[in-house]
Order: sequence, then structure tokens, then C-alpha cells
Amino acid sequence: MSYYVSISSKSQIITTFFLLLSSSLPLFFSTTSFPETKRETLQIIIGGGWGGGGGGDGGGSPPLPTPPPPPVPEQLVFSDQRLAIVYPVIQNFKKTITSDPLGITKTWLGSDICNYKGFFCDNPPDNKTAIALASVDFNGFRLKAPTLDGFLDQLPDIALFHANSNYFTGTISSKIAHLRFLYELDLSNNKFSGEFPSAILAMEGLSFLDIRFNSFTGTVPAQVFNQTLELLFVNNNAFKQKLPDNLGSTPVRYLTLANNKFMGPIPKNIGKAANNLVEVLFLNNQLSCCLPYEIGLLREATVFDAGENQLTGPLPCSFGCLGKMEQLNFAGNKLYGVVPEVVCLLGKLANLSLSDNYFTLVGPICRGLIKSGVLDVRKNCIPGLPSQRSVAECAEFFVHLRICPDPASYIIIPCELSHLPLPLPAPFPFTFPWKNSSHSPSPPLPLPSWMQPRAPLSSDSDLIRHR
Repeated sequence: MSYYVSISSKSQIITTFFLLLSSSLPLFFSTTSFPETKRETLQIIIGGGWGGGGGGDGGGSPPLPTPPPPPVPEQLVFSDQRLAIVYPVIQNFKKTITSDPLGITKTWLGSDICNYKGFFCDNPPDNKTAIALASVDFNGFRLKAPTLDGFLDQLPDIALFHANSNYFTGTISSKIAHLRFLYELDLSNNKFSGEFPSAILAMEGLSFLDIRFNSFTGTVPAQVFNQTLELLFVNNNAFKQKLPDNLGSTPVRYLTLANNKFMGPIPKNIGKAANNLVEVLFLNNQLSCCLPYEIGLLREATVFDAGENQLTGPLPCSFGCLGKMEQLNFAGNKLYGVVPEVVCLLGKLANLSLSDNYFTLVGPICRGLIKSGVLDVRKNCIPGLPSQRSVAECAEFFVHLRICPDPASYIIIPCELSHLPLPLPAPFPFTFPWKNSSHSPSPPLPLPSWMQPRAPLSSDSDLIRHR
């Protein structure tokens, strides 16, 4: 095979070429000059030999194979400029992923980002004719990467970002505060650390925040409870603080603070969330002090779990106003006194767990719930019931009994309960029936006039003024 080069010029032409004869021969260099000519054409023939030799191989080496041409880059065509912007962001993030057991990133090829696994497109709020990356759902993908910085914060049109159950680490970039459309952020069940993401405080449109099951430390800023969130899950981290006094200001419907190190009392202003709180999880913290009767104002609540804390005092009768309550848990605390019959009359109650406390008396309605399996009062101080604490253990507790302030608040029933028999057994004063010769419980002592049940108040504001 021969390669031809034709050169024509009006001035002197200097032609320089290199010929590699073989791996054992030196590089041959030659320069030839030709006089000026207007139409003279020089043809240099490389191939069958050198010089004027005729036939045969002329003693030369065979020509080297022609190298293949470089590959032509694939021309990417995007359906919208907004997708072209996030394409390099996704590809750069892909390079940081160190583990992908489900092969998710194998689908992250080409310009059709809307068909990448875990990515979803839609029309952005500011331009209904455009197409943008609107949602990322990595839930359960088990991806591992050292950080989300440079990825999440570089998705300008993102509205939902869900990354539950992966192995992402690092802290959360403050730049996410600029994601103007983001309203759902789920980073749960990962390996994130550091303090609560402060950028959250600047995200006015955020309504769903789930950062549970990580390793966040420090405190949850009180400002979070003033934001327009509907769901706030911060459970199973390492937050350590007193519950903020503005807790009741939150508009959230689902509040989960469980399995941290929250301390101190449950704020009285929790009653301000009467119209919105549906589920409240305080379990397994370090909460202490007495229960505020204002919990009974949470008329929309279906779940209230404050088990495994250090709460003490009687169970307020106001809990009988929790008409929608299905799961009520105060197991593993230091509560004592009578289990109010009004609480056992809650019509939708499926589970009332008061085990591992120091209650001393249950009435006939509550005993019915014990038989049906709804009420659990094991490991208390109730004579005549199985699986109770020892007399010595109960006596030791009552020697160091903590009396709650404002005892009258524990018999307040701030709602209309005309079907209930009055007077109801009060949470206290109580007797120590295990000291009697008989194992049957003693009747409750008569209440002084200032502790008699009052008529329902017309409103919460009346209740506050009354107190």
C-alpha cells in the first residue's frame, strides 16, 4: 500500500520526512530542496523500495500499519437546557460512588436523564413548558459515597430528594439553602454526622424533613419548631438538649424525637399544637418532671409515645379528652397513683402501655382493658394483679416520692364528657393497699373540695385564665 503527498508552490519548497525502516534501523532523515517553479509537482513514492531499483523488495522493510483514527465523541442531545446543566453534576457524582451493589449507576448513561434509575423529571414551577430534574429517589439503593456535597446542592430544580437507607457520609452543605423548590428532604438511615444542618432554617418551602438514623450531634435549633413543616423526624441521632419551650408552636403533624438525649420536662405549651399534632414520639430519651395536663388538649393525636424516660407523677385526667388516641405509651417511667378510668374509656384506644411504673390502683373499666389486652400494667404496685413489683421495691419508691406542683391540674377534664360517671377516681391522694391485711384494694380517699372535678371549660383560653 502506498501513501501519496502532492505539493505545489510558487516558491522554494523544503520537504522533510521521517522513515522508520525497522526497530533495528536508525531513523533516516532527509531534506531535499527544489528550485522555484510555478506548476512543477513533486511526487514522492513510499513503498516498494528506495532509489531506482526495480522489482523485488529492494532490500527494504514492509510499511507500518496505519493507526486507527481517534474515536469521534458521542454527540449528546438534551431535551432541555436544564437537563444539560445537571448532566455533568450527575456524572461527577457517579465517579465518587465507591459501592453500588444493585448496579444502579449503570443506567446513568447518555443524555436521557429522565430515564436514569432514581431520577424523575417534570415541569418546573417557574416554566411549565420546560423539562427539569424534579425528583431524586435513592431509597434502598445502598449506594456508598463520601459526601453529597457538589451533587444535591447543584440540582437547581430539585423538589424532592429521598436517600433513605444508603451509606452516604459527611456533613450537609449549607448551599442546599439555595434550592428554592425543595420541599421534601429525606436523608434518613445513612452515616451523616456533624451538627443539625443549619441550612434548613433558611428553607421556607420545606415541609418534610427526615434525618433520623444518622449520627448528628449537638442541638436541634428552636427555630425549627417555628417553620412550616408538616413532618419532622430527628429520632435515632445523638442530639442532647432540653426540649425547647416553643415546642408547641410547631405546625407539624408528625413529630419524632425518639432515641436521643432530650432532657427536662415536656413543655406545657404543647397544647398549642392541639389542631395539628397527630403522632408524637418522645420515647427513650431523658425526659423528667411531671406530665403537663396540656397533653390532653391534643385532640387530633392518634399516637403519643413517651416510654422509657424518667417522667413522674400521676397520669392526668385530661388524657380522657384524647378522643382519637389509638396508641398511648408511658411504659418505663416513674408514674404513680390511680390509672384514671376516664383514660380507659377512650373509644379508639388499641394499646395503653403503663408497664414498669408505680401505679397503685386501677378501676373496673381499666381492668376490662387489662383482660382484653389493651392495657398493660405489668411491673407496677397494684395489689391483686400478676407480674407486679415487690412490696419492698414499691415501698422504697414511695419513701422518696416526688410530689408534682399544681396538683389540681391532674383532675381537670378540658372537654365535654357527659357520658362519664362522676366523681371519677382521682390520681391522688392514694393509699398503700399492700399494707392492709386484705389483698383487695382500698377505696380511694374522698377528695377535698378544691380537688373535685370541675365542669368543662368553654375554651382553652378560659382554662388558662382559670389557672
